[in-house]
Amino acid sequence: MSLIVQKYGGTSMGSPERIREVARRVERFVKEGHQLVVVPSAMSGETNRLLALAREVNPDASAREIDVIASTGDQVSIGLLSIALQKLGVKARSYTGYQVPIRTDNAYSKARILAIEEGNIRRDLAAGHVVVVAGFQGVDEGGSITTLGRGGSDTTGVALAAALKADECQIYTDVDGVYTADPRIVPEARRLDTVTFEEMLELASLGSKVLQIRSVEFAGKYKVKVRVLSSFTDVHSTDMGTLITFEEDENMEQAIISGIAFNRDEAKITVLGVPDRPGIAFAILGPIADANIDVDMIIQNASTEGMTDFSFTVHRNEYQRAMQILESRVKPEIKARGIVGDDRIAKVSLVGIGMRTHAGIASKMFGCLAAEGINIQMISTSEIKTSVVVDEKYMELAVRVLHKAFELDKAPDQEKMRP
Repeated sequence: MSLIVQKYGGTSMGSPERIREVARRVERFVKEGHQLVVVPSAMSGETNRLLALAREVNPDASAREIDVIASTGDQVSIGLLSIALQKLGVKARSYTGYQVPIRTDNAYSKARILAIEEGNIRRDLAAGHVVVVAGFQGVDEGGSITTLGRGGSDTTGVALAAALKADECQIYTDVDGVYTADPRIVPEARRLDTVTFEEMLELASLGSKVLQIRSVEFAGKYKVKVRVLSSFTDVHSTDMGTLITFEEDENMEQAIISGIAFNRDEAKITVLGVPDRPGIAFAILGPIADANIDVDMIIQNASTEGMTDFSFTVHRNEYQRAMQILESRVKPEIKARGIVGDDRIAKVSLVGIGMRTHAGIASKMFGCLAAEGINIQMISTSEIKTSVVVDEKYMELAVRVLHKAFELDKAPDQEKMRP
């Protein structure tokens, strides 16, 4: 008998029939003898509806009250799924984050999990219940409800699997695994049977929407076995989806590139004509960090006559706020010549642990883009990824061109994978 944590996304919970379908899938695992903890997201679109309602009542509502409102969508889901299971004759009991409890800090809308007290869950599992836990939420030291940010239900699922030492955490979405690229952009994209934790972490951080990055970080820290599957296959399907692995198989010929990720949600800001002196990066980015705005790629140009330009990217939703902070606080303090921005950029990235042992990947990438007349605005590299910023209108073309150039539509040669 295995202990399995299953997380179901908002589209999986999108209607009463979809909820009944999730219940039938859970029932199948129960009949096979497994213990289950299930984390359903709010019904598709529900969190957005609740947040829009809050903004309509008061655009300046406090973050604490926003979290109270946003958390209710997931609470509805756990109740609906529990009664759907009970109708099938499956013993089920629901828990909010507060009832578990899932302890978090008090960074409302971006709270981080500090601890999970799993005693209540274990007692119900031992009594033969399926335990249905609300994702996306927790409780801080003062007893206030907190939320974990968008995609937080993934994090809840993986964190519960870590706390309970579950045999596997299954993430059910509207796709049947991790692909070499988004199939909506590249129809030839191929599903991966396995992907390493390092690659998945990069893909998640670079814009792949299959898993939320904090859930991948949790999985890596606590070595949680995670599998990505589709909830839209038949409940009796034996499809194994994509398994996130933690050790590279030395007997396998690792593909050079495993996937291509992209992110439309970025904006570029350049601070022009700043003094090239120690501490200038902190003077620019310190106020941005204080405002809880995450910075991604950073480039500082070569110094000319003691002056330089400093560029960085932020999430598009934070673009206007970042520009305001720079104009009102940073520019006068450092006496910058000016600040310019572009919120119509996109980031395209190659990811693969095979890049460690293969030279010329970046050069080939740049050559492919140049041949299509796609200008590269920024470049960032690590041991297993290369990212470029391009004009948003060229993003899909860049993804398709690179997918073809690196032959990601072809499965690795089985002969080469033999020892």
